[in-house]
Amino acid sequence: MIFRLLSFGVFVAVLGFAPSIAAQTSAHASDKRRQALYAAHRADFDYLLGDWEFTAESKQYRKFNGRWSAVRLETGQILDEYRVLGGNGETIHVTSTVRSYNSAADRWELIGMDRGGGLLDFGTAQRVGPEVHLEQKFGVAGGTPITLRIRYYNIQADRFSWRADRSTDDGKTWTPDFQRIEARRIGPLRSLGALAPAPKARN
Repeated sequence: MIFRLLSFGVFVAVLGFAPSIAAQTSAHASDKRRQALYAAHRADFDYLLGDWEFTAESKQYRKFNGRWSAVRLETGQILDEYRVLGGNGETIHVTSTVRSYNSAADRWELIGMDRGGGLLDFGTAQRVGPEVHLEQKFGVAGGTPITLRIRYYNIQADRFSWRADRSTDDGKTWTPDFQRIEARRIGPLRSLGALAPAPKARN
């Protein structure tokens, strides 16, 4: 009788332990998948690194030009600054963006930052063959947001093209080719080291 009770207890313990093993196995597989996705996509925006000058044409703002610079942070994210210039080189508009790959969702996520605009201009992006496709809201803090559906294409070492459709009704209708950009490289790829580097190990 005692043996049977002990055997039953062991059986119950094994049943309780089995889901834990399955959960650990599943978590390990999920971690492996996320690591593989990150390795596959961490360089999707590398073409943007460095310094660029661009010319642009918009259905709202007509022709304009500017500078665009991007660096890779030590933790892998991309930080870029997009600056529209006037005829005398003065700054008309500037936006900073942080781009970070989310391996759990298998997509890039972006936050655009204008002065006083907070962290509301969210977007997502994915590599599609030789192109990068992006959708992002702008001007959310001002209460009249627009959505741009952007395509980076003709991506080469020294140039890339950019085209955007615009929606003012949260994607219900779109104005095609609302804005185009042609960018030309004027500086090499750049990265930013650790802002808070670890101290050197003592012997």
